[in-house]
Amino acid sequence: MTVTHDEIRSVLARYLDAHPDRAPGVARLTHSLGPGPDLTSRKTFPLHVTCSAAAIDHAGRVLMIHHRALHRWLLPGGHVEPEDHSLYGTALRELEEETGIPWQHAVSPPTHDVIPVDIDVHEIPANPAKGEPAHLHADFRFAFWAKDTQITLQAEEVTAFDWRRPADLPTTRLADSVAAI
Repeated sequence: MTVTHDEIRSVLARYLDAHPDRAPGVARLTHSLGPGPDLTSRKTFPLHVTCSAAAIDHAGRVLMIHHRALHRWLLPGGHVEPEDHSLYGTALRELEEETGIPWQHAVSPPTHDVIPVDIDVHEIPANPAKGEPAHLHADFRFAFWAKDTQITLQAEEVTAFDWRRPADLPTTRLADSVAAI
């Protein structure tokens, strides 16, 4: 069973209940949730859903990975797969795939397993090699406390990792949300 539009709507509603001031930033996602294409498919354009994990260590630092294709430091994350049952589960799967941190070593702060710490709608450049036009990712970002684990990178997608201060995260909103945990 894959993630459904009903689950996306439900998680988005809980997020907006907790952060009503963030509605304008997710308006494109909200409008895309009507009848139409599967937003969990990476072939749905101009927007589809992705999930990321803000893994926080005992010192309050956040795990960042250097993405091979985008040449940017990001949270571990990626596309929803047909076998994923939830957005939360997608974030955990991606964390393990890209960094080797097993889901058993990722503990959610209270309430953060059902409410993302952030949802960010951002542009992804065209990738002619994959036949993908420029498009938008609606990235559901979940926070986890990570137990000490050896990092094993997924070499096909990730070139490096670093534990960084929340202030180094890609947006001020995300940095503030993670720092508040």
